[in-house]
Amino acid sequence: MTRLGDPPPADLLDDAERLSLPQLRALQRERLAETLAHAYAKVPHYRRAFDAAGLTPLDFRDLPDLAKFPFTTKADLRDNYPFGMFAVPREKVARIHASSGTTGKPTVVGYTRKDIETWAAVVARSIRASGGRPGMMVHVAYGYGLFTGGLGAHYGAEALGCTVIPMSGGMSERQVQLITDFRPEIIMVTPSYMLALLDEFRKQGIDPRSTSLRIGIFGAEPWTEAMRAQIEEAFDIHAVDIYGLSEVIGPGVANECVETKDGPHIWEDHFYPEVIDPATGEPVPEGEPGELVFTSLTKEAMPIIRYRTRDLTRLLPGTARPAMRRMQKITGRSDDMIILRGVNVFPSQVEEQILRVPNLAPHYQLILTREGPMDAMTIAVECEPGASEAERAAAARTLSHHVKAMIGVSAAIEVRDPGAIERSLGKARRVVDKRKL
Repeated sequence: MTRLGDPPPADLLDDAERLSLPQLRALQRERLAETLAHAYAKVPHYRRAFDAAGLTPLDFRDLPDLAKFPFTTKADLRDNYPFGMFAVPREKVARIHASSGTTGKPTVVGYTRKDIETWAAVVARSIRASGGRPGMMVHVAYGYGLFTGGLGAHYGAEALGCTVIPMSGGMSERQVQLITDFRPEIIMVTPSYMLALLDEFRKQGIDPRSTSLRIGIFGAEPWTEAMRAQIEEAFDIHAVDIYGLSEVIGPGVANECVETKDGPHIWEDHFYPEVIDPATGEPVPEGEPGELVFTSLTKEAMPIIRYRTRDLTRLLPGTARPAMRRMQKITGRSDDMIILRGVNVFPSQVEEQILRVPNLAPHYQLILTREGPMDAMTIAVECEPGASEAERAAAARTLSHHVKAMIGVSAAIEVRDPGAIERSLGKARRVVDKRKL
């Protein structure tokens, strides 16, 4: 894979990417003070929360002081549904997005016109960091609508000066047709749906390595280094990680740089990161693992203060963008964690083991059941097309051994036919929990 990977010329970097560390910290102090004052003055929830903690925005004098202020959680957003977290009059809100609300009321986020411009700018920066350049064609296969992925990618690609194919999710046959006919250089999509497209290319007898694609920008769900390697090998592309969440702004909070691919650099001129112990809420030393927390620095419609993302990572020094810290690639969330007979298990750990086993495809689900007082896990995974019964049985034995040896739990293995695991048009459904039924 030699088509990309060189650092961008210095004149392609924007002013914020050229800041020194002292300049960036001074900018963050200024913007944090403004954000805290804006939230306290305009959002009743934050005024009540700050007052309850005995704090006002004037108690913020330097960056470590942020740790004194209360967290914001998804429950807070739901309690203030639909527009209670907005800091501007509703008629000043140019756009509204929302989560699916599958576990309760959706979380609603709003954007002023300036917020939309900021969002487009950080996504444009992300695409450029991934190797994208003005004039390239971008195939957007994230879902459009209330989900932030599609429109976030779309506006960012346009802001960079790219040509956008607003495909959205689904219709895999047509996706393959348009990639083949239109010849885009970039695709933006969830990694699990990229694997579904890989199946479709092979079904149609098209070599996925023969396409025009050069860059894949993947986000919206955790994915492993093993999956990166598989996608890069299958398509002969550079696969880079984009990170974001609607509560903070959407995609474009952080992005890997194609020349290093060593974890997403956080665009710290707009989003201030912390990592905390998820059990105690206390900040952990830099470089230690924990739960990621974000405070927005430039949002008008809906500033967010110390939002607990539930994503597990650690902060690392910047490399390709030296002043901006990196976050270790997200491979799990605290609320995705399965506790199975006292062992903590993340779907990404199982995925890693699946990708080590010949004749297994990367389509899987973890099915949790209760047998008497004990929890049990079945790993349902597809075989590769053409695998014999003997090869399927051998793959099941090998996967069972790897899961026991590397993760520390026993699991039943079901090797299913190709196409038997449900495909998602967006985020893959990895865990099916039947224990409560």
